Amino acid sequence: MSAALEHVSGFDDEVSRDGIFSMKWDVASGELPMWVADMDFRTAPAIREALAKRVENGTFGYTDVPAEFMRAVAQWWGRQYGMDVDPAHVTFVSGVVPAISSLVRSLTNVAEKVVIQPPVYNIFTNSIVNNGRRVLTNPLKYEHGRYAIDFDDLEEKLADPLARLMIVCNPHNPTGNVWSREDLAHIGELCAKHDVTVVSDEIHCDVIRPGMTHTPFAAASETNRRISVTCSSPSKAFNTAGLHSAYFFADDAGLRARAVRGVNTDEVAEPNDFAVQTLIAAYTDGADWLRRLNAVVQRNKDYAAEQLAAHAAGLTPAPSDATYLLWIDCSRLLDEAGDTTAERFCDYLREHTGLALSYGGIYGVNGERFVRMNLGTRADLVVDGVGRLIAGARDYVGHR
Repeated sequence: MSAALEHVSGFDDEVSRDGIFSMKWDVASGELPMWVADMDFRTAPAIREALAKRVENGTFGYTDVPAEFMRAVAQWWGRQYGMDVDPAHVTFVSGVVPAISSLVRSLTNVAEKVVIQPPVYNIFTNSIVNNGRRVLTNPLKYEHGRYAIDFDDLEEKLADPLARLMIVCNPHNPTGNVWSREDLAHIGELCAKHDVTVVSDEIHCDVIRPGMTHTPFAAASETNRRISVTCSSPSKAFNTAGLHSAYFFADDAGLRARAVRGVNTDEVAEPNDFAVQTLIAAYTDGADWLRRLNAVVQRNKDYAAEQLAAHAAGLTPAPSDATYLLWIDCSRLLDEAGDTTAERFCDYLREHTGLALSYGGIYGVNGERFVRMNLGTRADLVVDGVGRLIAGARDYVGHR
């Protein structure tokens, strides 16, 4: 195995996250957490400077959301994705998850159904079930190492009279799949046909393979724009999840009014003192930093895929064009070990190597033979984590 990756200043410098109550790093000595979607990089200098300036003021009272916030969102989507977003259609929320939960409540009734596409971010299920709605799954097809949408099954699910909402993960977490404009337009066409509203979670859209372009759901067609609410945040790309700054936008006036009323009723539309400055700084002065981040993330994913291919025949990463997450198929390893799921393998890795990964089964039944690995970290930890994974896979079969 290669012993090192080329150092990139600003991303591979050592950063201690001890003593800051980090959820990710609250682990036992010697453990390496590569699970929760939280990067280890310091955020963009523009954001740190904006927050330092705000702290200098020394007062931390109630904060308004200025017009500059909405303009920054609109300008970002215009520059990055060529999409025309009306600033008046943008609404601040304290997080994408609170927004999705609120939208589930405001756009559906109790006992109605919400369509999701597993394996998918597990909190979608929580947002549906915890609000008294029912999950309707359109499992993604995994063929020849790639994911695709089963449109026949999707239409069958959307045709259910109780299906009122679909949550689209665009790009997809955990698989890293970047949906094509054609796929997104087809989803929109089917949803419109069956009078189903779409909530598109695009929180991972800024972390994408260099040279590729993210297509916003609402930009794929006029139909998509009319029937959808888009949720996003700088939190994943700029590593600011703890600052709780997010937003949604919707063009249809009636849909937007229901969504806005919902988040205000649920009290998830009030900013903390740093949320506004974070987004404005990220979206105004963070594009160059993001470009460099994406190159580093792709370097890490390419390294992991190459090492697994060379040294861990039982582990096969799905092609990942977005996010800093690697979705790894453990099927061959599990078959050799006589296991049906990767849960025991995850436990073994943590106990015997200290490597903490996410068990794929939490993302849906068709994720049970996978693990998710967070590669949003510096080079030496990537090498360490990949080495632990390979060593753990090598020893696992004999252990079983």
